[in-house]
Amino acid sequence: MKFILSAHNVTLTKAIEDHILDRIEKIEHLDRFVTTARVTVDHNHLKGPERQFSCSIRLAVPGNDIFAEDCETDLYKAIDLVRKKIEQQLRKRHSKFKSRKHTPATQSVASRANEEL
Repeated sequence: MKFILSAHNVTLTKAIEDHILDRIEKIEHLDRFVTTARVTVDHNHLKGPERQFSCSIRLAVPGNDIFAEDCETDLYKAIDLVRKKIEQQLRKRHSKFKSRKHTPATQSVASRANEEL
């Protein structure tokens, strides 16, 4: 998986980078078809103190890309909440694909194929 990290008005330390990489690795285990992860970290001092740090993640997967963004007072908290949102979207996407295979129409086709044998 290709990883792109960009920071706006934030000094990117080794600790922040390691934290982000650790969270992205956990996302990678959920879906093996992720080709690119683009993470953007931003600090906006003009916003209120409760929404100064924002983090957004865009995952390139077959089909529509998956995107999530969150703003918090703490950068690490924003990163963790964005990862949680992305995981929810990946689980929802995975369950949709699984449910397509188990529709009544496909089950009846499979049962007819078994009867003919």
